[in-house]
Amino acid sequence: MQSEIATVVDATPLADLVNAAYRGTGGHYGWTHEAELIAGNRASTRDVATLIDDSSATVLIRRGDKPPALLGCVAVEMNNADRCTISMLAIAPEHQAAGLGRALLADAEQFAASKGATIAKITVVQQREALIAWYERRGYRRTGALEAFPYGDDSVGMPMRDDLGFVVLEKNL
Repeated sequence: MQSEIATVVDATPLADLVNAAYRGTGGHYGWTHEAELIAGNRASTRDVATLIDDSSATVLIRRGDKPPALLGCVAVEMNNADRCTISMLAIAPEHQAAGLGRALLADAEQFAASKGATIAKITVVQQREALIAWYERRGYRRTGALEAFPYGDDSVGMPMRDDLGFVVLEKNL
């Protein structure tokens, strides 16, 4: 199975996949969900389509064979000549913990390196210690920086706490 580059046709199923992975769906939650921290959708079809159309970003996807449904995705945004941000790593809840996230992250890192990136940045909600530890096992290190949570921006969902923020992690590629 190889990653492919998403097109705007994939925007709706990608938004559904991201929302299921981050917030759960139909009572099914994967180990990476944040439903207890943030309610509502994580991504809209419009936001995903805008990301796909952004010339500085590439969304990589993996599809299953039966049916050819989306199994996972990750976004790579080139920030400048040697730095990128990796985001929106999402695996369908029923396929989590099978190595697909690790494979997609590796694909994203290889893609970014092929575009000249030497440093990859990832931000993770600070309360998601298990996910931060997962990235650390993949070679990412905390920079010590924290980024503010976008309170008031409904496009990322409705925060259920007032102490959310993002831990910044980086990895040399």
